[in-house]
Amino acid sequence: MNAQALVDKRGELWLALAPLWLDREPSERDFSHMVKVIQRHDLTLHELEWIFRLELAPVMARNQLSVAGNWRNFDDYELMQRLVAHNLRLKGWRRKGWALFSGLTTMMARHRWNRLIEHLMVERGELPSS
Repeated sequence: MNAQALVDKRGELWLALAPLWLDREPSERDFSHMVKVIQRHDLTLHELEWIFRLELAPVMARNQLSVAGNWRNFDDYELMQRLVAHNLRLKGWRRKGWALFSGLTTMMARHRWNRLIEHLMVERGELPSS
């Protein structure tokens, strides 16, 4: 898959989910937007989990470790470049390595991810609303 095909397939989803790694808790409006985007992509919970673990977390976790990371906002263009570069290389041993260490790279955003999945399951009628 080339860079443009990757952006076309995942770009909207990646940018919608990026706020899970900001230094503020996502608002209900943020979660609502994320759910709408996820619904448009018609992904299973299993597929979403692996997108979170392998496609997003390795790139986003690096920003968390950076002293100079930007935590109020992301530059969408720069973020997309980093995500595309990572995902174009995500084959073979790299994919297996990130899968192995995905618990570490998702740790800081896991509580937000879990909230998002709850919102999604409510939207899909898989959980009663609270």
